[in-house]
Amino acid sequence: MELENLSVLEEASLLSGASEWDSRGIAKAGIPSFVMSDGPHGVRRQLGSGDHLGIGESKPATCFPTASALANSWDPDLAEEMGKALGEEARKLDVNVLLGPGLNIKRNPLCGRNFEYYSEDPILAGRMAAGLIRGIQENGVSACPKHFAVNSQELRRQASNSVIDERTMREVYLTAFEIAVREAKPWSIMTSYNQINGVYAHENHHLLQDILRDEWGFDGMVVSDWGGSNSAVDAVKAGGSLEMPSPGYTSVKEIVDAVAAGRLSKSDIDRRAAEVARIASRTRTTGVQRDALLDAASIDAHHQLARRVAESCQVLLKNDVVAGRTVLPLAPQSRVAVIGDMAKTPRFQGTGSSKVNSTREESLLDEFMHSADVTVAGYRQGYERQGDANPALIEDAVALASGDGTEVVVAVLGLDERSESEGLDREHMKLPAVQNDLMKALKAVGKPIVVVLIAGSPVELPWIDDVDALLYVGLAGQAGASASLRVLTGAVNPSGHLAESWPVSYDDCPNSQCFPVAERDAVYREGPFVGYRYYETADVPVRFPFGYGLTYSRFSYSDLHVDEQGIAFSVSNTSDVAGESVVQLYVRGPANGVLRPDRELKAFVKVALRGHESSRVRIDFDRYTFRHFDQTSQSWKVETGRWTVMVAEHCESVMLQAEHEVVGDMEPVPADPELGAYLKGRVKEAGDAELAVLFGRPVPAPKKAAVFGANDPILAWQDSPGFLARTMVRILLRHERKTREKTGSPDLNALFVLNMPPRVMCKMTRGQINADMVDAVVAIANGHACRGMGSFIAAYIRNRKANRNIAKELQHG
Repeated sequence: MELENLSVLEEASLLSGASEWDSRGIAKAGIPSFVMSDGPHGVRRQLGSGDHLGIGESKPATCFPTASALANSWDPDLAEEMGKALGEEARKLDVNVLLGPGLNIKRNPLCGRNFEYYSEDPILAGRMAAGLIRGIQENGVSACPKHFAVNSQELRRQASNSVIDERTMREVYLTAFEIAVREAKPWSIMTSYNQINGVYAHENHHLLQDILRDEWGFDGMVVSDWGGSNSAVDAVKAGGSLEMPSPGYTSVKEIVDAVAAGRLSKSDIDRRAAEVARIASRTRTTGVQRDALLDAASIDAHHQLARRVAESCQVLLKNDVVAGRTVLPLAPQSRVAVIGDMAKTPRFQGTGSSKVNSTREESLLDEFMHSADVTVAGYRQGYERQGDANPALIEDAVALASGDGTEVVVAVLGLDERSESEGLDREHMKLPAVQNDLMKALKAVGKPIVVVLIAGSPVELPWIDDVDALLYVGLAGQAGASASLRVLTGAVNPSGHLAESWPVSYDDCPNSQCFPVAERDAVYREGPFVGYRYYETADVPVRFPFGYGLTYSRFSYSDLHVDEQGIAFSVSNTSDVAGESVVQLYVRGPANGVLRPDRELKAFVKVALRGHESSRVRIDFDRYTFRHFDQTSQSWKVETGRWTVMVAEHCESVMLQAEHEVVGDMEPVPADPELGAYLKGRVKEAGDAELAVLFGRPVPAPKKAAVFGANDPILAWQDSPGFLARTMVRILLRHERKTREKTGSPDLNALFVLNMPPRVMCKMTRGQINADMVDAVVAIANGHACRGMGSFIAAYIRNRKANRNIAKELQHG
């Protein structure tokens, strides 16, 4: 690569995309274009162009379990093995940068994109992501962890401002990214759409320079989410390398003009261009055909791997004893009634940009029908998939379950395609009412009921006391059905543990009163009390705690020893059945120290043991074990004092614990009594005065804009004084609703437009619209139709001329 001989214009051209998925290259400098593709759990190599939402066709690829399922394995080595397969497929499909994994913390169970994210805990999320990243990059393909950072809701996702205190941001929302960057060294990272404390992520100097580069040592490329760049000039200054998908030459011109005016230094452009060029060099391909497809051997091998991954992700949540034995595994040759639409028509992934065109597809009904271990007494649909009432389906299911030929009922339930999708958040935490009605009817049959639950996020379970076994399979990928059958029949011993808490009801969530936020400012009022950190500290009962999972084995724990470097203890399998124990290390800070949750996960290990086998396990402390972020000094500190170290099966089940004297770099600082309700984690009771103490500053009340701007979502135009703007929003809303009702899936294009601010128009139209034209559109939205349309036409003419001039100069450069 020869960057030193490039002009400012040529370097600036490297900093934005050439098309929906391709970067720009410069042949004379030896910098090829490279291809980016969605790929958190499978490569979505787009056919054609113009689609970044997973609507159009893509090349067949293996659909592995989504991140929400993979995290339940608590196995970073398995994630690395899956990453290797992802990287291999990306290479074969001519993809240089795989856009994943997703690392955002699950702040609330209703976030529509939670199925793409690992956990509510940053240690678990970070370690799983690090494994996946290492595997991907072994193939010479760049992983691209996302969305950096503090991105927690889909509503207004491109026009939302996450208001958060520095300590919570560092400890909860950034630590997973820190682990991934430090331990796996990704070559690129993707910023989020939202603002953080008033500054867009892609132009946030504190985030991209102070923390990511200076503190963590990241030396790679920072790419915007698609349409997520605001100011190209401010992004270059702050550390944003590549703007995607394609603003045409609009951003190129803005950058060149800024250098000429002295508002941007040439050295900043040099750094950003070098970061983009380095990705092109690191991921360079030779002889790859753009129309290449996966070979049969890869398809078969990776399907088998997808099954093995799915087997490790299954979480056994309930397994009662009936007639002297546990219901699961199913007794050999049990006569099983299979009930539920999702048993026949599988759902194994979410909707949106991560949606994979899977190489194969399995259904649980087919797997049961071909099993030699059980006998299928029959199948009934049981419910309408989209939730429409149909009593006849329930009657048919009850008739089958009641028959003499049925010994066990297997009911397959879950969320439909409308419920979990990029672009919109869930409206509630309930299963469709028709599924709950089915379960009520099946209870009266009086036979053992096994529920197989398919969902990427927690759901309320009003019938939990009426069923005998519950297997949570999540969104388990294309081989999830066969994996589930193997767990149900005992060929596989379940070893998954929940990577997030399951509240009894949505009202129990710490931020149930303020999620999602419809206005600009999303205030993270709960502070560090996210997930189990809240439930354990505030003593709020949950349905299933973080880290929970049953197996067909039994384990005991003993002989805990703590030294300055870490802990050691013994784990024994006290049963006849080989299995795996997920051992979790939690710590509790000094009683007279800073405000903290009651306990926090700091490490974990998955231990495989044969029947009646024992093992000595060692877990070392690391930089994350005892630290907290001190807002006064703006640095990481460790408090000297007596800490509690806990070895647990899940966050509520402490098997071993010990006190440990830690010598830190500061004396304990008692929590400020003015924190009030926060001292006990009772975040819903905290008022604005207590919030100001937590944040270290007053937090202004959200205000509704009187005038629409370029960064307000188009959805807000439904209140516009302009007839054209109001009408457009109403049409989009009506179209999206009708599409969802007709197809059972959300209209992602309509949702994207409704949630996007007008500024995105000049970022995703290949330069056909520039900032002046966006200002004209905003004028129309504010009721100035004539003036706006006139300004738009004039700006369009000027923009076309400028684009032609830049293209000509680059062509002859």
